[in-house]
Amino acid sequence: MAKSIPRISSRKDGRLRSRKTVRKILKGVIHVQASFHNTIVTVTDVRGRVVYWSSAGTSGFKGTQRGTPFAAQTAAKNAIRTVMNQGMLRAEVLIKGPGLGRDAALRAIRRSGILLTFVRDVTPMPHNGCRPPKKRRV
Repeated sequence: MAKSIPRISSRKDGRLRSRKTVRKILKGVIHVQASFHNTIVTVTDVRGRVVYWSSAGTSGFKGTQRGTPFAAQTAAKNAIRTVMNQGMLRAEVLIKGPGLGRDAALRAIRRSGILLTFVRDVTPMPHNGCRPPKKRRV
């Protein structure tokens, strides 16, 4: 009878637990990126490593519904609920973009019970912008 070949793991340290370890995060940064078509809420720790993220698309909204304030509120609730279970108590909020979900996401974050140290708008603004296209000749 043929001898069976032992399975060799590709992991060097031989760990078998999942990579998603539950970290205790007391303070973090909540980034809200609100475009006209979607709203993305990313929660990072103070060093900038992503802890959890959620968007209107992953919250179950498709098509034009993703750009609505309700979809942004739902995405923010999903992200906040997860990080509050990991122990987050205080956070800073950075909001970027011109979308409709800006205010709704901020309102959902305020209602969650996390103590906000500051709220900052980091939307990039051009200081004169790109050169316009040349004048049209007909």
